[in-house]
Amino acid sequence: MPMEANEIERLIKVAMPDAEVIITDLAGDGDHYRAQVISEAFRGLSRVRQHQLVYSALGGQVGGVLHALALETMAPETA
Repeated sequence: MPMEANEIERLIKVAMPDAEVIITDLAGDGDHYRAQVISEAFRGLSRVRQHQLVYSALGGQVGGVLHALALETMAPETA
């Protein structure tokens, strides 16, 4: 069963309450999404570490229920 966009957003916001999250379904199949995430939690972190925080927030769903997730992450002032 595919993962809903609102569930992806919810999980990210639970881990990063200040996050601005925009989810785009890339293929219309509920399996391939793009997530733009802006959060203070990313300040001073490398892009790899920022992405790790998002993957951690999703609790291991990427690669399973959520087949593919393209990420764009940044701290607020760089948005």
